[in-house]
Amino acid sequence: MLFKYKGFDKSGKRAKGTVTAATVEEAGQKLRSQGVYYERLEPTREFSLDAFSKRQMPGELLAMFSKELAAYLNSGMAILTAIKLMENQHEGEKRFVSFLNSVKTMIDEGKSLYHALKSQKVYALPDFYLQSLKVAGEGGKMVEVLTNMAEFFSAQNKVKKQVKGAMIYPATIFVVAIGIIGFLLTVVVPQITQIFEDTGQALPRITQIVLALSDFLKAHYIAILVTMVSTVLLFKLLYSRWMPFRRTIDSWLLRIPITGNLIQNHELGRFSYILSLMLDSGVAYAPAVELSKATFSNAALKDLFDKASIKVQEGNKLSNALYMTKGAKLKRNFTQSLALGEESSEVAEILGNISRLYAEENDERIKILLALLNPLMMLLIGGFVGIIIAAMMLPIMTMSQGLK
Repeated sequence: MLFKYKGFDKSGKRAKGTVTAATVEEAGQKLRSQGVYYERLEPTREFSLDAFSKRQMPGELLAMFSKELAAYLNSGMAILTAIKLMENQHEGEKRFVSFLNSVKTMIDEGKSLYHALKSQKVYALPDFYLQSLKVAGEGGKMVEVLTNMAEFFSAQNKVKKQVKGAMIYPATIFVVAIGIIGFLLTVVVPQITQIFEDTGQALPRITQIVLALSDFLKAHYIAILVTMVSTVLLFKLLYSRWMPFRRTIDSWLLRIPITGNLIQNHELGRFSYILSLMLDSGVAYAPAVELSKATFSNAALKDLFDKASIKVQEGNKLSNALYMTKGAKLKRNFTQSLALGEESSEVAEILGNISRLYAEENDERIKILLALLNPLMMLLIGGFVGIIIAAMMLPIMTMSQGLK
């Protein structure tokens, strides 16, 4: 893994560059041995042919791989035999079969499952997943860890499917509504208002606004479409490539009253589950925290835990490190529960309970939000269409009254 750093060398001059290591702790040790005192140390993308050809293994596929392998190993089957059997069962899935074949070849050469998964060039696998299997292999808990990992990735995939499935109907309604409103503004409105303009009748204020909007859309629709597409692409590029921008956006998302709480529940619940799992697997506390923070997709939270994990490596408790670190504001019940677990030496059990609590809380809130989304969208769309219709009907009513 490649890390970039900024700091000072022995002479006090500014120093920056990259260092290759498995974890932030190892990267820090390498820099200290080179006489470099870093201010900032964070992962960065390593551009290579192998890295370019690799893509992240989908959560659904990783869950299936873990579940099937756990079932075969639990029945007493050797890892090599289990991989061969899985390869035969998935003959139609070329990329996955290539992945299995690569793993099988390395295991046949005498490598462990951890080294085989880490060395294969087909899929990129999460660090916490690989390290969990490494410790599981050393401690004889391979089946248990694989089963827990399968449950974790299955749960994550289930949440994604639920949200995507629930959003299909509102998204369809939104697209159709945009089409209808666009048609009314660019085709229907100009034809109707032309009648009033020919009679020289004064148009109501609302009709003038709608007509001006119609003229603007007709004259600049290409520029509007190009601007919208360009804005979306630029946003995605900045979000994926420029970390300060991503941290700013993610930090802002956390402050939104409803969605911010959902995001934090999801992120902290996932972190809690993985940290609990790794501690149960026998991973030491500091390395477990270091690996578990890789689960964060929110850059603001990840930055907070990156800084806090450095303090944990220095001997501080995670709850104290989070309290001392400036950054995103965490839920109070998370830090209090974490502190209680550290005091009672029951961190794994308490974090497991936190993970389940946040998952249940999010599940209920998402159901309520999605149930409210459809009527709210219908009201919003109905309001826009109603305004357009009112803008067309007012001149007609005025004309009718003038004829009486």
